[in-house]
Amino acid sequence: MTISELTERELVARIQRRLPPPPPWMPVGIGDDAAVVEPARNRLEVLTVDAVVEGVHFDRRFTPPAAIGHRALAVNLSDLAAMGAAPRLALLSFALPPSLACDDFDAMVGGLAALAARCGLHVAGGNLTRTPGPLTIDVTVVGAVKRRQVLTRAGARPGDEMYVSGSVGAAAAGLESLQHQAAGRPPARGASLDASVERYLYPEPRLKLGLLLGRNRAASACIDLSDGLADGVRRIAEASKIGVEIDEAALPVDPGAAEIFGARRGAEATSAALDRAIAASDDYELLFTVHPRRRGRLRAAYRHSDVTFTRIGVCTAGRDLVVARRAGDPAARPLPAGYGHFR
Repeated sequence: MTISELTERELVARIQRRLPPPPPWMPVGIGDDAAVVEPARNRLEVLTVDAVVEGVHFDRRFTPPAAIGHRALAVNLSDLAAMGAAPRLALLSFALPPSLACDDFDAMVGGLAALAARCGLHVAGGNLTRTPGPLTIDVTVVGAVKRRQVLTRAGARPGDEMYVSGSVGAAAAGLESLQHQAAGRPPARGASLDASVERYLYPEPRLKLGLLLGRNRAASACIDLSDGLADGVRRIAEASKIGVEIDEAALPVDPGAAEIFGARRGAEATSAALDRAIAASDDYELLFTVHPRRRGRLRAAYRHSDVTFTRIGVCTAGRDLVVARRAGDPAARPLPAGYGHFR
């Protein structure tokens, strides 16, 4: 059965069955012309919107429907994490081809609903529309944060240390592995690549770390790595008017990325292979800066966080963005370009 055999009200009912009842602060939720919510007391609202589009952000040949729904919400939650905000509510907009199977629709909603429940987020409403294609899910998320705990990209200063959570390059390695398989080429195998595929299909927004960095005011600047480490460094540098020197040896390159970008060339990971991991998108880790005097606060965040993070460089007074083999390396190379949506 496809969604063309159901009414809009029947599709909405299928969504509602997968969601918890609305909380007391949402007196009007799904089913009316608009949602009505009470503002969170003594909190600022943080709003973000993102869309995932078939053929651009996912390929249905190798992306399970549950992963499509998960990713549609995860990319928004990652923005909240970068701002130090706690998730509160979401609005969903689906543009659905009539040929979409109902089972696939249910699985997409199920993947989204499972992540929402795990993160304490409530769906307040949204929109369903028909499209000749491509399949698109557009999600708006609202979070809440205390005024003095908001994280931005603009607070880094020369001398601040730069950190990244988790590892980089994993999602790009996973995507490349899936693309090889879909094209009929022998897929790369191994535990590290299996983990990379999982990282691509089901990105994990670093909400707990973002909340900890904001609440104890450990970070001076923060951004999520939707478009790669190189792009994140550039955005913080531009907003904060600083330079950055990245320590090549400290980069936590994902084992799957090292295998795909380096070992396939029959050699140790080269600078070119490292640059591919630095430029790779879709990791959704947090990149943040910390003043040396706030290392104690950072250690407290580390103890309570659910993800590790690594010191990868330092902010400088100049405006150069470089990757160095050692501090002050005169042969440091320019930071590679990050992912670009329109090139």
